[in-house]
Amino acid sequence: MTFSPTRRTVLVATGGAAAALTAACSNYGDGGSAEKSSGAAAGTTLAKTADIPEGGGKIFADQKVVVTQPTKDDFKAFSAICTHQGCTVATVADGTINCPCHKSEFRIADGSVASGPAPRPLPAKQITVKGGSITLA
Repeated sequence: MTFSPTRRTVLVATGGAAAALTAACSNYGDGGSAEKSSGAAAGTTLAKTADIPEGGGKIFADQKVVVTQPTKDDFKAFSAICTHQGCTVATVADGTINCPCHKSEFRIADGSVASGPAPRPLPAKQITVKGGSITLA
């Protein structure tokens, strides 16, 4: 006689494993892997200072970094991963870094939340500005 498990047997037997895998893969706004991954190695040249508009910024999606210039010759860098649900920010306009998923906005000067639902500021990234080039530190 051959044993054929029923659908219920399979679901009950694998339910705990599936829940554990689902939890392990989650990275939405809770400090998961998407927020911890920098996306680029130290020493990576991102841009020339002339490429970053004063009062604005530029997103480097491949490196998961956004570089801003809130005031003349004052360059800042932040993670480009929204702290709400891990989406990559899409625009920098009118003094804010903007997430397309749920409309969170972050201030270009310090990465702080200007408008939610993001619960935390964008984490700062270390950059070096030298000879007109901006490099990840």
